[in-house]
Amino acid sequence: MQARIFRPARTAMSSGEAKTRQWVLEFEPEARRSIEPLMGYTASADMRAQVRLRFPTKEEAIAYAERNNIAYRLFEPKEKKRASISYSDNFRYNRQVPWTH
Repeated sequence: MQARIFRPARTAMSSGEAKTRQWVLEFEPEARRSIEPLMGYTASADMRAQVRLRFPTKEEAIAYAERNNIAYRLFEPKEKKRASISYSDNFRYNRQVPWTH
């Protein structure tokens, strides 16, 4: 029973950072998923796959895992590669690079 502690990345479909500020503790799957024969749903006998705990800070997530004797791996968030630039910066009067079509 090992858990992952991480801060989720934003979804590819949005530019917002709504659910990326909290830290998540979730368990790694212990059993393989199988296809349920009648309806074709993906099923699993692993009940811990449904557990996803959220914490405001990394330290609280680590403290919870250590208090409950849960082995964990910590994944630090990656830094942004690009600085956020607003659309209006394209039309600044003191723009460094001239705008050409």
